[in-house]
Amino acid sequence: MKRILIAGASGMIGEGILQQALEDDTVSAVVSLVRRPSPHQHSKLQEIAVADFNEYGAHQKAFQDLDAAFFCIGVYTGQVPNDAFKEITVDYAVAFAKALANHSPKAKLCLLSGAGADRTERSRTAFAKFKGMAENQISALGLDFYAFRPAYIYPVTPRKEPNLMYRISRTLYPLIKAFGPNVSIPSTDLAQAMFKVGLQGGPQEILENRDIRSLVTPAEGS
Repeated sequence: MKRILIAGASGMIGEGILQQALEDDTVSAVVSLVRRPSPHQHSKLQEIAVADFNEYGAHQKAFQDLDAAFFCIGVYTGQVPNDAFKEITVDYAVAFAKALANHSPKAKLCLLSGAGADRTERSRTAFAKFKGMAENQISALGLDFYAFRPAYIYPVTPRKEPNLMYRISRTLYPLIKAFGPNVSIPSTDLAQAMFKVGLQGGPQEILENRDIRSLVTPAEGS
């Protein structure tokens, strides 16, 4: 039986992973790190309120005896200043990975990264530079680590889109997906792939959009 940890279960992909974990008979316990309590209620689920995602000293037990961990906390480009974007994208993710390395070093770690992540860290684009920076620092810890780099994520469950670009992309999704498996993925497929790799492992550390899609049975309409 598996014990898993999720950071970011209130987001689109984290919530998808949470739902799969709660429904999976091989998972006995799910620990979810949250800023505030969620509406989710389940016998497997333990929510832990975290005041500072840079510091897990008070929550060491949450990282013990884990089989898999998923870091899905993120923020859209332009929503916060550059220094805050770096803190959320790099510092939060690395602090999570270090806590995992200290307490469950054999656990599989799945990071929700993004297409275009630049491991040279030379990109002028904050998204690419900081995603690559997070991947580099986590990779150096020696964990069983997987960086997921989805392209456009189509929200299967309707939501309020965060900006104009995403509203346009949602409208144009039938056209976008016609360009092939490199450019888009339904949110349910991404969550399914991350959950599968978290439990079973994956073919390589960096999983681009095409690689992610190859791991799952495509959702209807994808």
